[in-house]
Amino acid sequence: MTEYVPDLSFVTPDRRGRGPGPVGRVVLVLLWLAIGVLPSVLAVPDLRLATGRTGTPGTLRVVSCADLGQGRYDCRGRFTPDSGGPVVEVAASPDSDAGDVTRARLTPEGDRAVPAGTKGVLAALTLPAVGFGGLGFLPYVIMYWAGARRRRAAVTGGVLVTAAGAALAVIGMVAAYS
Repeated sequence: MTEYVPDLSFVTPDRRGRGPGPVGRVVLVLLWLAIGVLPSVLAVPDLRLATGRTGTPGTLRVVSCADLGQGRYDCRGRFTPDSGGPVVEVAASPDSDAGDVTRARLTPEGDRAVPAGTKGVLAALTLPAVGFGGLGFLPYVIMYWAGARRRRAAVTGGVLVTAAGAALAVIGMVAAYS
């Protein structure tokens, strides 16, 4: 392996502060913001369902879960509306087990049911929590590029925001799989 080491070019930052120019920095900040905010935008429909703002309330009974391989599952269930309407065959959450019975809400499209209540809300907040945690150190990077001398508060805030995002993501995953 050592015979290849001379062929590798090692990249180290130089002391002159070279890096992306002003346009590159703006592009990087916008991409970072998009990656951090997009999960929250995409989670809105599931949050609306879990909080009861949309969908039909009822009970979901998971009938079967097929192993698709590589840790993926396809679960099917029967949704019984609280209003006494007909039972609907739906896709259930892939983290379900056959035989599970839970409070759920049927999507307006009528094709899947998601857990309702606290469990559903925490599960729906998992992905936005990851995005939120990813935004933690963006202020520090902006301050660094701006040449601000006192960045200690930005580091402390970044640690706290990232830790809060990670904790909420773990809580949401535990709620989804319990």
